[in-house]
Amino acid sequence: MTDTPPMSPQDALIAVMVACSASDQHMRTAELVAIQRMVNHMPVFGDYDTDRIRRVSQTVFDLFEEEDGLDALFGLIREALPERLYETAYALACDVVTADGKHNQTELRMLEEVRDELRVDRLHAAAIEWGARVRHMGL
Repeated sequence: MTDTPPMSPQDALIAVMVACSASDQHMRTAELVAIQRMVNHMPVFGDYDTDRIRRVSQTVFDLFEEEDGLDALFGLIREALPERLYETAYALACDVVTADGKHNQTELRMLEEVRDELRVDRLHAAAIEWGARVRHMGL
């Protein structure tokens, strides 16, 4: 990791989404499609080089293999991400987790970890979670 350039704010957002998707060791197609869709359409990714997604994802996977990797990952994310984008990161994470219409305890624990690490207010988090749930509701 020492020769890896620091994360950009967009890299940090990608890292949060990938970490939430991979937290249960199963990156589902719907979650990957959701990440790609958000990167392709959200203004915050307007000038983002999508070739970086693979490298950022590999960084997340590598850190997941280390004993204190999750703490290291959140350190990198907080270092790269302006505080004004913390709620955006949480919203993107919620959208990824709910994209496949189901979520498990591991993913919910990871969302809780993201919320705590990024100091997202509980009331704001509840509104973000509700928004994600209704956006991904099936018939």
